[in-house]
Amino acid sequence: MSGSSFAHSLAVTSALPRMRVGMSEPVNIGFLAPLSGPVESWGRPGLNGCQIWEDWLNRSGGLLIRGRRYPIRIHAFDCGYDPDRAVEGARYLTRTYDVALMMMLGGDSFTPVRDDLMARKVLTSTLLPSDLSPDTPYLIAPSEVHPIYNVTGVDWLARTRPELRRVAMCSQTDALGTPSLATYRAAFRAAGLTVAKEIRYDPDGTGAAALVQPMLDTDPDILCWCTSHTPMVHAMTEYAHAQGFRGTILSCTLDNYDRLVARTSAGFMEGATFQFPDFDDPMLRKKAFFFNQPQMFFAEYNRRFPGTWSAVSWEYAAILDIWHAAVEKAGSINSVSVLAAMKQMGQVTHAFGNAQWWGQDMFGIGNALVGDWPVVTVQGGRARIVEFGSIPDWLSRHEALLRDEMSALGQLWNQRVGAQAGMTLNARTVPG
Repeated sequence: MSGSSFAHSLAVTSALPRMRVGMSEPVNIGFLAPLSGPVESWGRPGLNGCQIWEDWLNRSGGLLIRGRRYPIRIHAFDCGYDPDRAVEGARYLTRTYDVALMMMLGGDSFTPVRDDLMARKVLTSTLLPSDLSPDTPYLIAPSEVHPIYNVTGVDWLARTRPELRRVAMCSQTDALGTPSLATYRAAFRAAGLTVAKEIRYDPDGTGAAALVQPMLDTDPDILCWCTSHTPMVHAMTEYAHAQGFRGTILSCTLDNYDRLVARTSAGFMEGATFQFPDFDDPMLRKKAFFFNQPQMFFAEYNRRFPGTWSAVSWEYAAILDIWHAAVEKAGSINSVSVLAAMKQMGQVTHAFGNAQWWGQDMFGIGNALVGDWPVVTVQGGRARIVEFGSIPDWLSRHEALLRDEMSALGQLWNQRVGAQAGMTLNARTVPG
């Protein structure tokens, strides 16, 4: 994260209130995410990564605030992606620990705690920028911009595999799946690909065969799982393999892809495209990086938490890294000061290089960081980055398409706020 002037630093820290902590008091951080259940792979691995970050920072002396150092303590609560549990967890973490930062997966677990966290001015992070609205001034999406980065995978496939023309896709009917569907729709339109089948399904009550067989019946070149829970991604992929599908798998995430290779074959999984690399990937050596030692982090993670690496293993830690830089710049853990430092420090470095704040038109607030994002394919049984696609470049050409599809599914901020207030939306759906 590049810095602004020393004068600006003084202005930020003097004009805004500061929260002081004693020499022996830790700075507390809340981790409110699913640590069990079908969405566990997007919660618990992230907590694992945060524990590595916490240990590394504390061993180096802790958080530096105006010449004094303080230890970091991360406090976790398992909300299981359940709204009621999320409310309980938010109340517990804010009242018990007065957390300086609340980290969340977002989506359906954020909505019920939004008003309380924002009223308390708790700086809160989400992996889903679709949570953002003018009513969430202290909510940031500085690490993952789900599902916007999915456009880079589609764009890469269209340019490098022009023989792939027909797509069949399915999407969950929840706060993870709906914006993902809108994004894939926009990306396929921009690439000139034909969507032969689209199915929306309840993630709690649908079997893989009932989804995949109607998709296979349209003879697609690409089967797209959008953003489906990991167990469903595995079940659908294995079903497609059993039915002799010979095309390409496209998915937002492909956690535990090595198990899919083992249960299908390396040949079947060859070319499967998704968005999350292993951190020993040679391409990461060429990028500015938040740890500056991704391979060491990857090795430490797999030593301590073997077999659990997922799409989010590094993402919450990346949020902590950006927050850490802003705290030390502001000389404060006060949410207003830290957020001001984040937004005023010029160009921000996120996990894959320089990024810029974005989202005003789409979400009513520019609190999402967009930059390059990796396109990953399975090659010889291993995940490998094939390109870093530029999200800002794609948006400069196709943001109107994305807005159109987000609007069609009621995902623009004013539509979501209206729906939560009891207004009726006329969202377009495509029969499955």
